[in-house]
Amino acid sequence: MPVELDEVTAHGPALVIRTGGGRAGESFPVDRERMTIGRRPDSDVFLDDVTVSRDHALLVNRGDTWYLDDCGSLNGTYVNRSRIDSHRLEEGDELQIGKYKLTYHAR
Repeated sequence: MPVELDEVTAHGPALVIRTGGGRAGESFPVDRERMTIGRRPDSDVFLDDVTVSRDHALLVNRGDTWYLDDCGSLNGTYVNRSRIDSHRLEEGDELQIGKYKLTYHAR
């Protein structure tokens, strides 16, 4: 049963999978100063697909702002359909990492 968005973001920002890997609706609280995203099983946001690099991207808190940084991934990291090296995240941004599409929710 999917968790309501209000419950997910009650304690701060979150990433929610929109499509990819049969995991739509799965969410990840953004609750550390630095979070790894990739195909490595110990990634904070584990996305298991060959289109995702082992160390694909990084969520980093800089001040009171969250940034998404690409880690030199083969297929790139996209925000709102534009390839990025580093991007300041805002409410509703659509991230694409490999075949996964996620939405960033600030609260």
